[in-house]
Amino acid sequence: MEGGHGTDAEREDEDSESELLRDRFRLSTISIAEAEAKKNGMDISESIVACIADLAFKYAEQLAKDLELFAQHAGRKSVNMEDVILSAHRNEHLAASLRSFSNDLKAKEPQSEKKRKKVSKKEDKASTSAVHIPDL
Repeated sequence: MEGGHGTDAEREDEDSESELLRDRFRLSTISIAEAEAKKNGMDISESIVACIADLAFKYAEQLAKDLELFAQHAGRKSVNMEDVILSAHRNEHLAASLRSFSNDLKAKEPQSEKKRKKVSKKEDKASTSAVHIPDL
């Protein structure tokens, strides 16, 4: 057993699920690229569309790893909006858009949700739109 993580059957299930997600992501990316090309009156070759789909998937994989590391560094098991904003630190326009989106989400959050449970101020500040990261 490599790394002590599950049986061979469990790993095969995870690999199969990962392949399915990759294929669905790739098909969605291809569909978006083709729709955008058509909307803008452009032709786009299949090889370019496939390259865009592969690059987008690799970017999404790396982003997920970065977000997980940011959350772990902060001592959390869940990714939150601050992690997502931090991931965009090299692109100020994107970071500003994400901050605006985050503020809009906070404004739309029902008051009862905001007061749902008592947490420390540090946790409360970091808990916006959290996503759970399962243990590996």
